[in-house]
Amino acid sequence: MDETLLRRIAEALERLAPPVLAPPDLGAAEAFVWHPERLALTPVVKVARVDLALLQGISQQKGILLENTQRFAGGLPANNAMLWGARGMGKSSLVKAVHAQVNQERPDSLVLIEIHREDIRTLPVLLNILRTQTRRCVILCDDLSFEREDADYKALKSVLDGGIEGRPDNVLFYATSNRRHLMPRDMTENERAVAIHPGEAVEEKVSLSDRFGLWLGFHNGDQDIFFAMIEGYAAAYSLPITPEALRAAAVEWSVTRGGRSGRVAWQFIQDIAGRLGVRLGGE
Repeated sequence: MDETLLRRIAEALERLAPPVLAPPDLGAAEAFVWHPERLALTPVVKVARVDLALLQGISQQKGILLENTQRFAGGLPANNAMLWGARGMGKSSLVKAVHAQVNQERPDSLVLIEIHREDIRTLPVLLNILRTQTRRCVILCDDLSFEREDADYKALKSVLDGGIEGRPDNVLFYATSNRRHLMPRDMTENERAVAIHPGEAVEEKVSLSDRFGLWLGFHNGDQDIFFAMIEGYAAAYSLPITPEALRAAAVEWSVTRGGRSGRVAWQFIQDIAGRLGVRLGGE
């Protein structure tokens, strides 16, 4: 065969071959966002988070997740964690605050990597990239849940079980969800109604959450917890307002919002700080 033709064939095959990916530089930042379409980890210059001490009403959850993450950062066994429950009660804020706390105790020990819910099927690809890294990584999927006819849960289930390769020793998976079992109730009930073996069909769906070693529940706070939240923020940002005036304004705010979650407390603090002419840290 002509040498020129062979060269052209070789060049064509090189163009068709997937590009060789350079290993990510996990030392470039403390946090990254996973972009599967580019097989890239984008550094996050500044993580949007609050101090661990400012998260009120979740003391038990804070202690458990912090200890689990500290063990992981120290090279000891640790569990994947599911943070589930009421909206706005600090689930994702806790993960980010714990990450910051552990890195303060052990500088540069942990990388936080965010994976979006719609990209969960690419989690095995991300794990293969991280498998060769020496830095320890916590992968966070915020607001994780699955709908009817959604088969992505099988990819996550395989990852949590470890598959044939096993979960990399340098990777931990944390997820937040409003649903304890990650599936809507009507989805599991429908499976029970149409399946030949209803119990097995439901177990297949519900057992996904059992793959998480830690379950941390978050529930709506009462008024005392709400006051602790807003007073903690007010003290941290030195807001010039009396406790009585702060509480009165907070009650009015919570009534108009119909709730007393951590998210509502932070929204109130942003509003009152703006009215008082005080700039909050990082703004």
